[in-house]
Amino acid sequence: MDLKNLKNAVGLHKVSNWYGRHERPLSSLSLIGGFVFDALTLRRVDAVWENFWILGHLVIVAVFIVLVHSVRIEPGDEANPSKTHFWLVNILQFFFGGLLSVFLVFYFRSAELSTNWPFLLLLAVAFWANESLKRRFVRMNFQLSLFFLSLFCCFIYLTPLMLHKIGAWVFIFSGFLSLFAMFIFLNILVRFSRKNFYKDRRMIFLSVGVIFVVINILYFTNLIPPIPLSLKDFGVYHSITKTGVDSYTAKYENFGWKSFFEIYPNFHISLGDTAYAYSAVFSPTDLNITIIHQWQYYDETTKKWTDYDKVSLSVLGGREGGFRTYSVKSGLFPGYWRVNVTTSRGEVIGRLRFYVTNGLPVSPTTKVLE
Repeated sequence: MDLKNLKNAVGLHKVSNWYGRHERPLSSLSLIGGFVFDALTLRRVDAVWENFWILGHLVIVAVFIVLVHSVRIEPGDEANPSKTHFWLVNILQFFFGGLLSVFLVFYFRSAELSTNWPFLLLLAVAFWANESLKRRFVRMNFQLSLFFLSLFCCFIYLTPLMLHKIGAWVFIFSGFLSLFAMFIFLNILVRFSRKNFYKDRRMIFLSVGVIFVVINILYFTNLIPPIPLSLKDFGVYHSITKTGVDSYTAKYENFGWKSFFEIYPNFHISLGDTAYAYSAVFSPTDLNITIIHQWQYYDETTKKWTDYDKVSLSVLGGREGGFRTYSVKSGLFPGYWRVNVTTSRGEVIGRLRFYVTNGLPVSPTTKVLE
């Protein structure tokens, strides 16, 4: 080895040792930075580039799972930067973090937190586990559990995009596609790491089965966000007027910045006045659906939310800012009110909350509904 190559080798050795000493904070910073970057740059769930990026990450993760379990290792190699296994595990962990970060962003945008928090918590725990449980991460069953969760999360929204439909049978089909993709991958993995696979196969099948059942339970109890749908804008107004071919104006009560911190902002209404519940629901191109505006009031006697009326509205897919619709109701009485924006099977896309009180509107202001 000449002097130049020797210097390069020494320099590379120093860099790898430095990274090994600071692996944990550097890994955490890169994942947090990646999550912030995804939140700021990911535009829409049906964009070609976003889905190409996700599918590319799935392929890279699959390749590195195979590579991780194809090399001969000794205990502790995953913490030794001079070993190939160390770098394979770190690259795998990085791309897993990228996948889970995108899913967190996409599902959060489609979520109503008061309803969908269990599923978001599941994704958040998976994101944390990928970063924090390094010793468990090197185990095949742990990696395959995260991989199947990623596959299922991908097919849940990718299947409606391909079929231009949503509903229970579309979700069931997405589940079978996930299992089929997992079956194909496991057959490939066995060819490269038969011994490790058969050693952990019971835990692998159990983990995949548990994840499959849990996600199905969450879906059929309407706890999974209704991705690829999302509520882009909403509000309760005193009037909505169409002012052009594609433009609307609305009158609302302007309470200033304090209204952003109120869960149930006041809505003043006089006898005979009407209330307009407005929603702009994003649906992917060619995915046309029917949504429901479910008007409810809080019954102080029974301490329960009670249905007041339901209005069906059509939504056409493709508009960046969401398809704009509204429902109108009169006869509202003082108290807590909400309008659930749901799919036809009851999945909550979003929720409008307000408190009705008698009186004239405060500081009536006109705004354009984009």
